[in-house]
Amino acid sequence: MTGRRDLMLGATALMALSACGGGKFKTYSGPAITAVQVFKESRRMYLIADREVVKDYKISLGGDPIGPKRFEGDGKTPEGPYMIDRRNPNSAYHLSLGVSYPNASDRAFAEANGKKPGGDIFIHGQAGKNKGRGRDWTAGCIAVTDEEIEEIYSMVSNGTPIHIFP
Repeated sequence: MTGRRDLMLGATALMALSACGGGKFKTYSGPAITAVQVFKESRRMYLIADREVVKDYKISLGGDPIGPKRFEGDGKTPEGPYMIDRRNPNSAYHLSLGVSYPNASDRAFAEANGKKPGGDIFIHGQAGKNKGRGRDWTAGCIAVTDEEIEEIYSMVSNGTPIHIFP
């Protein structure tokens, strides 16, 4: 009987949390997002369903955002066509969606220059601790607020193309 009572109390607590908007995992019931476009110069990111912009966000980039990412530690955000290729629900930055950088040409360019291309490029939140750090503070990632990454995480699936423009 105690096990059943504990189960009922746990279910009641879960319902109370979801009723008041608790938790970082949101649901999305709109049109499927078919592309993500990032414009580094204007610091904007757009989620697109077919040819229509569904949502847009102000973003922060790598600490040295001008130009494409070429090497590990250069502080740049990549440029070009990639894919959303993984999800991290336990990110140090609240939630994160992986960008498929480096691709084969990124690796070849770095290797030809005797360097590593770097990696671990994500769209992520701020985890609270990075608020107010300035315009561009990431190591090359694309950052939004924690509330925005919750929304983006629910809207964008693995395999979605992302194009990062200068």
